[in-house]
Amino acid sequence: MRWGQGWVQAWRGGVYLLGGLLSGVVTVFALPLLCVPRLARLWADWHGERAARLLGAPPAPAATRGRTARALLWLPVHAVTGLALGVPALLCAGNIVVGVIAASLWWAFGPDDGPKLFMDIPVHGWVTALTFGPLQIVLLSILAYLSFAPVARVHARICLAVLAPTAQEQLAERVAVLTRTRADVLDAHGAELRRIERDLHDGTQARLVAIALRLAVARQAFADNPRDEQLVAGLLRDAHEGTEEAMTELREVVRTVYPPILADRGLDGALTAVTTRCGIPTRLDMGELERVPAAVEAVVYFAVAEALTNVTKHSGATAAGVRLGRSADRLSVVITDNGTGGADDRRGTGIAGIRRRVHALDGTVVVDSPAGGPTAITVELPCGW
Repeated sequence: MRWGQGWVQAWRGGVYLLGGLLSGVVTVFALPLLCVPRLARLWADWHGERAARLLGAPPAPAATRGRTARALLWLPVHAVTGLALGVPALLCAGNIVVGVIAASLWWAFGPDDGPKLFMDIPVHGWVTALTFGPLQIVLLSILAYLSFAPVARVHARICLAVLAPTAQEQLAERVAVLTRTRADVLDAHGAELRRIERDLHDGTQARLVAIALRLAVARQAFADNPRDEQLVAGLLRDAHEGTEEAMTELREVVRTVYPPILADRGLDGALTAVTTRCGIPTRLDMGELERVPAAVEAVVYFAVAEALTNVTKHSGATAAGVRLGRSADRLSVVITDNGTGGADDRRGTGIAGIRRRVHALDGTVVVDSPAGGPTAITVELPCGW
């Protein structure tokens, strides 16, 4: 398995390096056009995403301030590194192809224009073709296996390092994000308060008024006719049922504010209940979390509940998983499923709500959901308060 994975990585690295060589040539010849700020940013962003995919890392954050300057600086860097690292990869891959042609089709060429192997060795017979040809293929294949993936990662790291914003730009972007999310939270908080007020006014309060009226009628009926026990009992029964219904509605309202199960069972018990109630088999893995702030627990609970609801309704998955872990002052939650993928904030799948909750606590949400699946939603939250 490791041997096969190594070849897959070498193949991906070779494709990345050859793509970098091609885009480096394009950058050299189209440099005046690419120096247009908007085109430079688009070209750099595309390569940043490409490099991030190779490394399995999130793309470099595109802070607005200084972004054009970074993109313009990246153009000559990419032209140099793309050519310098792509040409050896092209020579290596090309000579493997030449070795295959020379070893198998040397006879199809004329005596004076036959193929030549690496180091300018001509092939005019089967002895040379079956000795030096396979030797060249094997040696260059080993070189490709050992070098393509690490060299491609070096190029990708250079790309991300040049495009990465400075600490000041990251701070400015973070402040801007926090400003937006705080505004969203205030709007959501106001809407939530109005919803709670409406639920209490139209539901619980109306039932309490009805209960009070029934009790008043029962008291009056008992005062007027103490012997009419059937009427009084009926009114008291209706009042009792109304009280139960009002308590149920009140619990529902409270549950949307802060899940009581968190206070009763803690985060472990609450997530166990959520995964158990999920419509598909869901595995829960929790590491050592130590003490987690109540606000973080609530966000994690709602994020997992919303994500698993989406999995059940939209993904077509047959299995899901929830994994929690903590590293220093960061709590990470990964929700996965083996469904059809294609999760998108814009289609109302609930991910936007998860983002708003998480961003309000200065956390991050990364959604990896290619078409065809699988899907992984990674949530990270600060918990070192």
